[in-house]
Amino acid sequence: MDWRAVKFDWNRARAFLVTAEEGSLSAAARALGMTQPTLGRQVAALEEELGLLLFDRVGKGLVLTPAGLGLLDHVREMGAAAGRVSLAASGRAQSVEGSITLTASEIYSAHLLPPVVTDLRRRFPGLTIEIVASNQTVDIQRREADIALRSYRPEQGDLIARKLRDDAARLYAAPAYLDRIGPLNGPEDLARADFIGFDGTAAMRDGLAQQGIPLEARNFGLLTANHLVHWELCKAGAGIGIFPEFPGDSEPKLRRVLPALPPMVFPIWLTTHRELQTSRRVRVVFDTLADALSRPPG
Repeated sequence: MDWRAVKFDWNRARAFLVTAEEGSLSAAARALGMTQPTLGRQVAALEEELGLLLFDRVGKGLVLTPAGLGLLDHVREMGAAAGRVSLAASGRAQSVEGSITLTASEIYSAHLLPPVVTDLRRRFPGLTIEIVASNQTVDIQRREADIALRSYRPEQGDLIARKLRDDAARLYAAPAYLDRIGPLNGPEDLARADFIGFDGTAAMRDGLAQQGIPLEARNFGLLTANHLVHWELCKAGAGIGIFPEFPGDSEPKLRRVLPALPPMVFPIWLTTHRELQTSRRVRVVFDTLADALSRPPG
């Protein structure tokens, strides 16, 4: 390598990278813990060193020029390498300790994650694991979580995603409720059943209609956005609910409704941020989850 050809300062390259990521000098200065004038001088010095205009000012923000865009991926690689050096130097690159945040839907958080995180804590007692049980999308890019279990593939280019498997959901109800409404011989008979809906019934009705189950708003006399409340209402005999086959099939208080109906199939994706793959802690947890959840439970 011709070391004399490398003529720019890494601190200036870092100033450029963070400014590009944050979109303004003020936000980048806050992220780096320095003053805005100092950061601005570093970016200007890099432009002078390279003989390139890296940003155009648009209103109060900055927009990358074509030259800046062409440089960005290379500097991102440098930033990731610098992070790995820092981890290795501190000894944390090989340790599996510290805090990590996982997020999944309420039903998966309650029924899939507990045995996996219990095993992780037994193997790595230095880990502190937080589970964010939410049916809303938790933003990994903003570091609201380190690893997410999702039913769709993320589209952001700086996220790493691995498809674990396909899961299947079915209709379930308490045996006492099914006895109460009488025999169900086909999808058309479900028009006289009560369903437990989520916070809005339109999407659920559309999904069931695709399964050949046309329903009306009157079929949804109970609504809840909370999956665990949905689960308990169904067990109590309040109506028909929709759950993954696990835990639905393993719950003695529930029974499949019209078992011959084809299941509703959806994927399970495990997602993390690309930069976090430099952390052994995150990588070990990610790989453990992927291994454990790639196989259907049971």
